[in-house]
Amino acid sequence: MTEKTYLVPDISCEHCVRAIQSELESIPGVKVLGIDIPTKIVSVRYDESVVEDQIVAGIEDAGYEIERAA
Repeated sequence: MTEKTYLVPDISCEHCVRAIQSELESIPGVKVLGIDIPTKIVSVRYDESVVEDQIVAGIEDAGYEIERAA
C-alpha cells in the first residue's frame, strides 16, 4: 500500500470534501484517509493496482486542481 498527500487549494467546505471523497473512493483500491479543510490536504492510501495518475484524475474529475503533491 502507498500513502500520499496532495495539496488542493480550492477545498473550502464539506461539499468539497464529499465531492473529492466520492470521486476517489469510486476508484477500486483507493481509500481516502482524510481531507483537511484548513490545510487543504487530501490524504489517500492506494494499492499496487492503482496508478497515481488515477488519483490526480479523480481529484480533477471532482472539479479541483492539485497544486503539488505533498
